Amino acid sequence: MMQNVKINSYQFLILVVLFTIGTSILIVPSVLAAGAKQDAWIVAILGTLMGLFVIWLLSIIAQWFPHLTIIQINEKILGKWLGKAVSFLFVFMSFIYTSSLLSYSGTFLNTHIMPNTPMVALNVLMAIIIVMGVHLGLETIARSAEIFILFFFVLFFLLVLLISPEIKFENVQPVFEAGTKTIFQSTFPFIEVTSVNAIVLLMIFPVFVNNIKQAKKSFFIGYLIGGLVIIIITFLSVSVLGFYNTSTRLYPSYELAKRINIGNFIQRIEEFMAGLWIITLYFKATIYFYASVFGLAQILNLKGYRPLIIPLGIICLVLSLVVYPNVVYQQNWNRTTGIYFSFTIGVFLPLLLVIVYAIRKKQLKKVP
Repeated sequence: MMQNVKINSYQFLILVVLFTIGTSILIVPSVLAAGAKQDAWIVAILGTLMGLFVIWLLSIIAQWFPHLTIIQINEKILGKWLGKAVSFLFVFMSFIYTSSLLSYSGTFLNTHIMPNTPMVALNVLMAIIIVMGVHLGLETIARSAEIFILFFFVLFFLLVLLISPEIKFENVQPVFEAGTKTIFQSTFPFIEVTSVNAIVLLMIFPVFVNNIKQAKKSFFIGYLIGGLVIIIITFLSVSVLGFYNTSTRLYPSYELAKRINIGNFIQRIEEFMAGLWIITLYFKATIYFYASVFGLAQILNLKGYRPLIIPLGIICLVLSLVVYPNVVYQQNWNRTTGIYFSFTIGVFLPLLLVIVYAIRKKQLKKVP
């Protein structure tokens, strides 16, 4: 079962940028500052560079079978039953993370933007547009991303420009105080949300991109652009708020936007930050949901994936309301179960595919 759709390499690049940034723009600075303190921005740089290896690994696997998705590649290399079992884990990860992002969205909006609106109503609204996007298909998602990426970068450049006068370089000194070991260990949460979870993009790349060679470049360039945005946001958070305020705030970059004050006239424009986050969160959640729905349809050998959208969307919505009982549980899950789960699917699975492919290479080439 395959879709008869194609997106161009530029559209894929934009999807990679939005996926890489995702929730990171609002949450990651706090996580990095909690571990590496004022060296959080260095962790972001190192994590971006380390993540290139993961992107390279994923692109290599995709190039072996350019006409197959990761679901089909699993079955091709690992065999029918083991491949399906691994693919179910992949689909489960994508589905759980869709629910997680819905939960993030509802919690943030309910806490900071619309406190009098029930969280369930906010989650329903976000779930509806995610379901609509997946129902309309990959081409529609990619074309809408082309439009929203312009809004994102206009808002981002305005944020950087307006907050720059508040930068205090003493907040990032002394440099490398956290130590090499701490800086290295702090990169793992960063790599998880930016590059490791990008394995879901193998449901799109390269099978649904019309220029495979250019798409590979787009994968790397999009990842680097997204990484650069997170590096800048992390540096601004630490240099303006200080590492302590950054580490103790759940959404430090939102707090960052509150500090903007130009001549006591331009101020209280933190909705800029909210707008940035909602755009990237929506597209990341949509890609996760697309991967889970389309992936499950391929595992079950269905003729189309659309009949699964509404049932899975309803389950995802309900799960988003109960997946995290509170913020403390969410943070603990992210740094324990969540990170191990992501690395299992996003790093160890690709490495397993590489090892098995190396062993079965001659045999696989004989099979049509």
